[in-house]
Amino acid sequence: MQVRVEAPPLTGPRTMRQQWRDITFVHWAVEPERVAPLLPAGARPDVLDGVTYVGLIPFRMHRAGFGRGPAVPWLGDFLETNVRFYSVDDEGRHGVVFGSLECERTLVAVGARVVFGTPYTWARMRMERSGDEVRYTSTRRLPGPRGARSTMRVRVGEELPEPDPVSEFVTARFGLHTRVAGRTAWVPNEHPPWPLRRAELLDLDDELLGAAGFADLAARPPDSVLHSAGTRTAFGMPRRLRTTGW
Repeated sequence: MQVRVEAPPLTGPRTMRQQWRDITFVHWAVEPERVAPLLPAGARPDVLDGVTYVGLIPFRMHRAGFGRGPAVPWLGDFLETNVRFYSVDDEGRHGVVFGSLECERTLVAVGARVVFGTPYTWARMRMERSGDEVRYTSTRRLPGPRGARSTMRVRVGEELPEPDPVSEFVTARFGLHTRVAGRTAWVPNEHPPWPLRRAELLDLDDELLGAAGFADLAARPPDSVLHSAGTRTAFGMPRRLRTTGW
């Protein structure tokens, strides 16, 4: 089924559009105090029932392009794995903050760092599917820590019968908090509801969580594992936060 939370419509020009495919959401509940120092000024941890979440999320980027133009050949298709946190600002805008984003396209990683301030890294990556099992691998190249790796194998299960609060919290996200030109900004995005399935984490050998400051998480079972065939999204123009500190 689809998580029913709808994105508010974008206003103004679109900066990018993308399709996210074959995506797995693996999440651990953590104390908000652990995440707070990692967020940009003006954003604070978004909380559900007293906890926030750290996600390890591999997927396949497909047909990425700028504005309303065509998809960029070759550069618009690549594998990605991100470590992300959940944020809200004083204007009530909910979003994500990325701890890291592994990407197999060098130019994409460099360009995203310069334009959007997102911590992309260049990595060697692979995704394999066999029946209802999906395996993702990633090894970081640049910048460091060089060689930081992640290997994940999941079994995709049945459709999620009803959207529960955690699945909505970690997937119905319509913005990004980041630093643009030295200032904290919120970048809005919109996408249709996710078609979600339950998933089982079969194997995880990961150093990306540790590189982001959460080495203990990979050693314990996650609190939520979901999978989706994917959705499409569009991003709007960055909007500066009115506040720049706590």
